[in-house]
Amino acid sequence: MGFDAEKERRTAHTLSLLGRESMEVRGVVDVISFDEQAVILRTVCGTMTVEGSSLHIHVLSMEEGIVTMDGKIDAVSYEETGESDSNEKNGFFGKLFR
Repeated sequence: MGFDAEKERRTAHTLSLLGRESMEVRGVVDVISFDEQAVILRTVCGTMTVEGSSLHIHVLSMEEGIVTMDGKIDAVSYEETGESDSNEKNGFFGKLFR
């Protein structure tokens, strides 16, 4: 297992949202893109998209895997990434109904 994979495995992913106006995300591996309408992050739990308006990143610490932002947050969604196939058994409902 490489250093990056080991670091990803040990990092806990947390999401803290305060009143749809302020958000802290831990377990961030990379910032894929960001603008005032969307922030796309690669986390240890998959690709995370934050949608809204007037979004601004305040803290970006890749060493600690922390991103904080504020603005009007309308939606947070995840896309599973990894080496598994796209079989539904690997998604949330597949795990829930095993």
